[in-house]
Amino acid sequence: MTRRVRMIIQYDGTAYAGWQRQLTGLGIQQVMEEELAKLTGHKCALHASGRTDSGVHAAAQVAHFDTDCRIPAEKFAFALNTGLPKDIRVVYSDEAEPRFHARFDVVRKHYRYRVLNTPHDCPFTRNTALHYHWRLDKDKLNEAAAMFLGQHDFNAFMAVGVTLETTVRTIYESRWSEENGLLVYDVAGSGFLYNMVRIMVGTMLQYGQGRNMDGIARALETGRRDFAGPTAPAHGLTLARVEYENFDTEEHVR
Repeated sequence: MTRRVRMIIQYDGTAYAGWQRQLTGLGIQQVMEEELAKLTGHKCALHASGRTDSGVHAAAQVAHFDTDCRIPAEKFAFALNTGLPKDIRVVYSDEAEPRFHARFDVVRKHYRYRVLNTPHDCPFTRNTALHYHWRLDKDKLNEAAAMFLGQHDFNAFMAVGVTLETTVRTIYESRWSEENGLLVYDVAGSGFLYNMVRIMVGTMLQYGQGRNMDGIARALETGRRDFAGPTAPAHGLTLARVEYENFDTEEHVR
């Protein structure tokens, strides 16, 4: 009997060409599907909550696959971890409802972006936080972050060349805080466009230096990419939490 297995996955994206299986470069999806095939004895199509870019990390990526093998759903986490590389870990697995879909059933996603705002870089955070040596004002960062709250057309905060039916998204949380010597941006929304969080961060960093914030309002009003700031590097970004109607990664990740 075919079952749908759901997993929460953590990974350091430094060595990978993003989540998705790639023609050139190694995707995390490929690594996991190959390991699943060894365990189940058949090919498994792994569907994730979203496709993280090259260099982006995940503390709570959700994915599902279908199988008729006899391994109990809750045992897949342990079984997969015995063969996966150390920079990819399954931290939870269970049997989901047959109609559950890791991507299409998402209600809310949370991302975190970390910035080391010091004169000199740190070797211990070089793969997980952006080093930004220009002095930043946290209050100004939060003033800029508040402008993203609510429902907006985020066309200006999407990579050029992408076409979608709608670029309207709702942002429920957008704030900066200090944590362990880092400036940390937390954002939660109904969904995110390609490179959206990274462009938002790149824009806010400019205003954190004291620049006029009119550009954010103009970008949201006009949808023009040139009114927004640069795309922040991928390595500071982490997919932190994914919420569904009856499932929340925060309840299963320690």
